[in-house]
Amino acid sequence: MKIKKYIKIYSLFLSTSIASELEYKTNVIIDFITAILSLVGSVFLLTIFFQNTDNIGGWNFEQALIIQGIYTILNGITNTWFNPNLTEIVKHIREGTLDFVLLKPLDSQFFISLNKIAPSGFLEIILGFALLFYCIGINQININLSFLLLCLTTLFCSIVILYSLWFLISTTTIWFVKTWNATEVLRSFLYIGRFPLNSFSFSLRIFFSIFVPIAFITTIPSEVFLGIALLWEILLEIIVAVIFFLVSRRFWLFALKYYTSASS
Repeated sequence: MKIKKYIKIYSLFLSTSIASELEYKTNVIIDFITAILSLVGSVFLLTIFFQNTDNIGGWNFEQALIIQGIYTILNGITNTWFNPNLTEIVKHIREGTLDFVLLKPLDSQFFISLNKIAPSGFLEIILGFALLFYCIGINQININLSFLLLCLTTLFCSIVILYSLWFLISTTTIWFVKTWNATEVLRSFLYIGRFPLNSFSFSLRIFFSIFVPIAFITTIPSEVFLGIALLWEILLEIIVAVIFFLVSRRFWLFALKYYTSASS
């Protein structure tokens, strides 16, 4: 019953956001053009890197396009869900409206994370999947049920890790409002995720595997897509995703103990 309740609530969030977005149809067209130009620009930048070499970090251009496709999907998800919602936490704390969120008869993290949807981000997600389908042809990838299951599992884990990172940073605004700027630093680091991890030095690979887990967000799902990922890498990504989500959940509940109500 509880799951049905949350599904119904989320469907209301979704329908309201789409209805609001469609009030300005010109914006939808502009967002679509912007998403296409952004993807074209990213692919063009990738061709520059491969202009004088056949491979970077053991990846050829056709394989590197898969990373670009996954990055585009994740960026679309960020623009659709994470950015519209998690940036509002600062506003809730400053204006005291977090009180009303906590008083609602539903989980506060659910409401904070999914209250708003920016449908224009769906365009990026569609473009990202379109690029991946194109990569299936040029890389001659054989599709079967186990392949799809592994790809979807690792992609879902990437989304969970990315969400948890955003939510952890946004939660710290309960103490330090200006730390929200750290999300811009995070987005800058994630921008690097458009390139193969092996193209960086050993020290940077360690940094982007432990401190900012780009390896788990883009590289491992891309390796799964190509069929070159090792079993321990897939299992490790699942474990990392579970740990990150549980930590972000615990940290939110811990932070709420230190939230000073606007009415107090």
